[in-house]
Amino acid sequence: MKEYALAGTKRAESGKKAAKQLRAQGLIPANLISKEGAVSFTVKAADVRNLLYTSQVYAVKLNIDGQECLAVLKEAQFGPINEELYHLDFQKFEANEAITVAIPVKLEGFAEGVKAGGKLVKQVRSLNVKGIYTNIPERLIVDVTPIELGKTLSVSDLKFENLEIITAPSVIVAGVKATRASRQQG
Repeated sequence: MKEYALAGTKRAESGKKAAKQLRAQGLIPANLISKEGAVSFTVKAADVRNLLYTSQVYAVKLNIDGQECLAVLKEAQFGPINEELYHLDFQKFEANEAITVAIPVKLEGFAEGVKAGGKLVKQVRSLNVKGIYTNIPERLIVDVTPIELGKTLSVSDLKFENLEIITAPSVIVAGVKATRASRQQG
Protein backbone atom coordinates (compact mmCIF):
# COMPACT_ATOMS: atom_id res chain seq x y z
CA MET A 1 0.00 0.00 0.00
CA LYS A 2 1.41 3.36 -0.99
CA GLU A 3 1.69 6.24 1.44
CA TYR A 4 0.41 9.77 0.90
CA ALA A 5 1.56 12.76 2.97
CA LEU A 6 -1.11 15.29 3.90
CA ALA A 7 -0.91 18.37 6.13
CA GLY A 8 -3.86 19.76 8.04
CA THR A 9 -4.77 22.46 10.55
CA LYS A 10 -7.10 22.00 13.52
CA ARG A 11 -10.32 23.95 13.33
CA ALA A 12 -12.22 25.45 16.22
CA GLU A 13 -15.57 26.21 14.61
CA SER A 14 -17.97 23.63 13.26
CA GLY A 15 -21.33 23.75 11.54
CA LYS A 16 -22.68 24.59 8.11
CA LYS A 17 -21.76 28.28 8.11
CA ALA A 18 -18.14 27.68 9.16
CA ALA A 19 -17.76 24.81 6.66
CA LYS A 20 -19.12 26.98 3.84
CA GLN A 21 -16.64 29.75 4.68
CA LEU A 22 -13.76 27.25 4.72
CA ARG A 23 -14.71 25.85 1.31
CA ALA A 24 -14.84 29.41 -0.09
CA GLN A 25 -11.18 29.78 1.03
CA GLY A 26 -10.15 26.57 -0.77
CA LEU A 27 -10.10 24.47 2.41
CA ILE A 28 -11.97 21.22 3.02
CA PRO A 29 -13.37 20.33 6.47
CA ALA A 30 -12.29 16.89 7.68
CA ASN A 31 -12.48 14.60 10.71
CA LEU A 32 -9.95 12.15 12.06
CA ILE A 33 -11.77 9.35 13.86
CA SER A 34 -9.89 7.28 16.43
CA LYS A 35 -10.46 5.31 19.63
CA GLU A 36 -9.72 8.48 21.63
CA GLY A 37 -12.39 10.49 19.80
CA ALA A 38 -12.67 12.71 16.75
CA VAL A 39 -10.45 15.61 15.74
CA SER A 40 -11.80 18.28 13.39
CA PHE A 41 -9.32 19.81 10.97
CA THR A 42 -9.01 21.33 7.51
CA VAL A 43 -6.89 20.45 4.48
CA LYS A 44 -6.24 22.32 1.26
CA ALA A 45 -8.49 21.18 -1.58
CA ALA A 46 -5.54 21.03 -3.98
CA ASP A 47 -3.65 18.70 -1.60
CA VAL A 48 -6.36 16.03 -1.56
CA ARG A 49 -7.06 15.99 -5.30
CA ASN A 50 -4.45 13.27 -6.02
CA LEU A 51 -5.72 11.24 -3.05
CA LEU A 52 -9.33 11.24 -4.23
CA TYR A 53 -9.25 11.04 -8.01
CA THR A 54 -7.29 7.82 -8.42
CA SER A 55 -7.96 4.09 -8.30
CA GLN A 56 -5.08 3.70 -5.80
CA VAL A 57 -5.67 3.15 -2.09
CA TYR A 58 -3.30 5.04 0.18
CA ALA A 59 -2.20 4.96 3.79
CA VAL A 60 -2.29 8.67 4.62
CA LYS A 61 0.47 10.15 6.77
CA LEU A 62 -1.48 12.98 8.39
CA ASN A 63 0.34 15.91 9.97
CA ILE A 64 -2.17 17.98 11.94
CA ASP A 65 -0.44 20.98 13.50
CA GLY A 66 2.78 18.99 14.02
CA GLN A 67 1.15 15.78 15.31
CA GLU A 68 1.67 12.89 12.89
CA CYS A 69 -0.40 9.73 12.55
CA LEU A 70 -1.39 7.08 10.02
CA ALA A 71 -4.92 7.09 8.65
CA VAL A 72 -7.00 5.74 5.80
CA LEU A 73 -9.67 7.72 3.93
CA LYS A 74 -13.05 6.28 4.92
CA GLU A 75 -15.48 8.67 3.26
CA ALA A 76 -15.56 11.65 0.94
CA GLN A 77 -18.76 13.70 0.69
CA PHE A 78 -19.59 15.65 -2.46
CA GLY A 79 -22.20 18.30 -3.21
CA PRO A 80 -25.40 17.14 -4.91
CA ILE A 81 -25.36 19.63 -7.79
CA ASN A 82 -21.81 20.53 -8.80
CA GLU A 83 -20.09 17.59 -7.07
CA GLU A 84 -17.85 19.96 -5.13
CA LEU A 85 -15.88 18.22 -2.36
CA TYR A 86 -17.68 18.95 0.94
CA HIS A 87 -16.10 16.84 3.66
CA LEU A 88 -13.57 14.06 4.36
CA ASP A 89 -13.49 11.40 7.08
CA PHE A 90 -10.25 9.62 7.99
CA GLN A 91 -9.84 6.57 10.25
CA LYS A 92 -6.69 6.58 12.40
CA PHE A 93 -4.75 3.32 12.81
CA GLU A 94 -1.46 2.12 14.25
CA ALA A 95 1.32 0.71 12.06
CA ASN A 96 0.93 -2.84 13.48
CA GLU A 97 -2.88 -2.77 13.55
CA ALA A 98 -5.00 -4.58 10.94
CA ILE A 99 -7.21 -2.28 8.87
CA THR A 100 -10.10 -2.93 6.50
CA VAL A 101 -9.99 -1.27 3.07
CA ALA A 102 -11.45 -1.78 -0.41
CA ILE A 103 -8.73 -2.79 -2.89
CA PRO A 104 -9.24 -2.72 -6.70
CA VAL A 105 -9.37 -6.08 -8.53
CA LYS A 106 -7.36 -6.73 -11.70
CA LEU A 107 -8.13 -9.78 -13.84
CA GLU A 108 -5.20 -11.57 -15.49
CA GLY A 109 -4.96 -14.56 -17.77
CA PHE A 110 -6.86 -15.95 -20.75
CA ALA A 111 -9.94 -17.83 -19.56
CA GLU A 112 -10.71 -21.29 -21.00
CA GLY A 113 -14.29 -20.18 -21.62
CA VAL A 114 -13.09 -17.25 -23.73
CA LYS A 115 -11.08 -19.67 -25.87
CA ALA A 116 -14.35 -21.56 -26.42
CA GLY A 117 -16.05 -18.38 -27.67
CA GLY A 118 -17.44 -16.92 -24.44
CA LYS A 119 -17.10 -13.41 -23.03
CA LEU A 120 -15.27 -12.64 -19.78
CA VAL A 121 -17.35 -10.44 -17.46
CA LYS A 122 -15.90 -8.69 -14.40
CA GLN A 123 -18.54 -8.47 -11.68
CA VAL A 124 -16.74 -6.44 -8.97
CA ARG A 125 -14.34 -3.54 -9.10
CA SER A 126 -12.94 -3.99 -5.60
CA LEU A 127 -12.92 -6.34 -2.63
CA ASN A 128 -12.83 -5.49 1.07
CA VAL A 129 -9.75 -6.95 2.73
CA LYS A 130 -8.28 -6.82 6.23
CA GLY A 131 -4.59 -6.82 7.03
CA ILE A 132 -1.61 -4.82 8.21
CA TYR A 133 -1.19 -1.88 5.85
CA THR A 134 2.33 -2.86 4.76
CA ASN A 135 0.95 -6.25 3.57
CA ILE A 136 -1.91 -4.76 1.54
CA PRO A 137 -1.13 -4.61 -2.21
CA GLU A 138 -2.07 -1.78 -4.55
CA ARG A 139 -4.44 -4.11 -6.40
CA LEU A 140 -5.58 -7.71 -6.08
CA ILE A 141 -4.47 -9.82 -9.05
CA VAL A 142 -7.01 -12.55 -9.89
CA ASP A 143 -6.08 -15.32 -12.36
CA VAL A 144 -9.07 -16.11 -14.59
CA THR A 145 -7.40 -18.87 -16.67
CA PRO A 146 -9.39 -21.81 -15.16
CA ILE A 147 -12.86 -20.27 -15.73
CA GLU A 148 -14.78 -22.33 -18.26
CA LEU A 149 -17.73 -21.33 -20.45
CA GLY A 150 -20.79 -20.62 -18.30
CA LYS A 151 -18.80 -20.82 -15.04
CA THR A 152 -17.90 -18.18 -12.46
CA LEU A 153 -15.17 -17.39 -9.94
CA SER A 154 -16.39 -16.32 -6.51
CA VAL A 155 -14.68 -14.76 -3.49
CA SER A 156 -14.61 -18.17 -1.75
CA ASP A 157 -12.23 -19.40 -4.50
CA LEU A 158 -9.65 -16.67 -3.78
CA LYS A 159 -6.73 -16.75 -1.35
CA PHE A 160 -4.20 -13.98 -0.74
CA GLU A 161 -1.16 -14.19 1.48
CA ASN A 162 -1.33 -12.17 4.75
CA LEU A 163 -4.84 -10.88 3.90
CA GLU A 164 -8.29 -11.76 5.11
CA ILE A 165 -11.06 -11.17 2.56
CA ILE A 166 -14.01 -9.49 4.27
CA THR A 167 -16.32 -9.46 1.21
CA ALA A 168 -18.98 -12.19 1.39
CA PRO A 169 -17.75 -15.56 0.03
CA SER A 170 -20.76 -15.87 -2.30
CA VAL A 171 -19.93 -12.68 -4.25
CA ILE A 172 -18.98 -13.44 -7.86
CA VAL A 173 -15.73 -11.81 -8.99
CA ALA A 174 -15.78 -12.81 -12.67
CA GLY A 175 -17.46 -15.22 -15.02
CA VAL A 176 -17.52 -16.32 -18.65
CA LYS A 177 -20.89 -15.85 -20.36
CA ALA A 178 -21.92 -17.79 -23.41
CA THR A 179 -22.20 -15.67 -26.55
CA ARG A 180 -24.42 -16.24 -29.55
CA ALA A 181 -21.40 -17.52 -31.50
CA SER A 182 -20.45 -20.02 -28.78
CA ARG A 183 -24.04 -21.33 -28.60
CA GLN A 184 -24.08 -21.93 -32.34
CA GLN A 185 -20.79 -23.90 -32.13
CA GLY A 186 -21.97 -26.10 -29.28
